[in-house]
Amino acid sequence: MDVSCPERLILEHVTSRWGVLVLCELLDGAVLRFSELRRAVGGVSEKMLTQTLRTLERDGFVLRRALPVIPPHVTYSLTPLGREAAGQVRALSVWTAAAVPAVLSARAAYDAAHSPVGSPTL
Repeated sequence: MDVSCPERLILEHVTSRWGVLVLCELLDGAVLRFSELRRAVGGVSEKMLTQTLRTLERDGFVLRRALPVIPPHVTYSLTPLGREAAGQVRALSVWTAAAVPAVLSARAAYDAAHSPVGSPTL
């Protein structure tokens, strides 16, 4: 993948910390309002969630629907392309969860082998 290839940027959007979580939350056909999505994702600031949603919407993964009511009512859902991407991301997420024990074991072994004797590891 060349540095100027569009795949790199798309991959970055889909696999970003918040992008993964947003896609996974919306995968099962959920139609969520901003505040619902923010609670479901957890730990994301309004600014970061707004930026993530705009990026995913621009890339064609998320559909933003604003209803003409007062107060404004905006919902977010996945497009067909977004469902496809979210399915791939969820598979990686499931694998990651299953791999946690192996990764933690590898980290401990690495730290033990690369730490000076008597020095605490971080």
